[in-house]
Formats: sequence, C-alpha cells, structure tokens
Amino acid sequence: MSRIITFYRTIDGRCPMQEFLNSLPGKVAQKVAWVLNLVEDLDVIPSQYFKKLIGTEGVWECRIQLGSNIYRIFCFFMDNSVVLTHGIVKKSRKIPRNEIEKAEAYQRDFLRRRTKDE
Repeated sequence: MSRIITFYRTIDGRCPMQEFLNSLPGKVAQKVAWVLNLVEDLDVIPSQYFKKLIGTEGVWECRIQLGSNIYRIFCFFMDNSVVLTHGIVKKSRKIPRNEIEKAEAYQRDFLRRRTKDE
C-alpha cells in the first residue's frame, strides 16, 4: 500500500508546509524527506515517526529528530493521501495547544473546500 503526500494550501494559496520546509537547514530537510518516504511507502509506520494526537479528530504528527532538535509535522488522512498542514520545531515536552488547533482548523478548511469542489 502506498500513500500520497499532499500539502495543504490556504484559500489564498499559501502553503504553510512548504514555508516550513524552506526554513529548514539542508540536513534536516533530508531527514524530513526520508521520514515522509516511510509514510508513503510502509504499510505500518513505526510510532517513533508517526503518531495520532490524542484528543483530536484525526490529526497526526510526523515526528523527526536530528541531533537534539525535534521537528513535528501535522497531518491528517484523506482517502489514500496524507495531507501535511504545517510543521514546527518542538522546544518543549508538550506540543503547544495553538499548533494543534491550527492543524485542526486547516483540516476543517480543507474538508469544507473539498466538499464544495465535488
């Protein structure tokens, strides 16, 4: 089974995920690409790389670590696609609530606009 990675775009055409990727140093971007390939290709993704966020309606985090830095990419499933919303550099043990809320808002927006287009 392979999944398709898709980037969420805002109604005005911004792509928060692309902006996040563009902000990363080269080695980090390479590791992100490697982890995203796992997400696309593996039937079962190891939880060290991919985990559902408790208390959300289907928001997941893609987990990347390089050295002492931790990166999180927020996403959700849509059919056989994984829609990436945005990413953060994680600085504390807990993911900031406003980042989870942002991912949920992006998910709702994506689903609302997708339904209108069908």
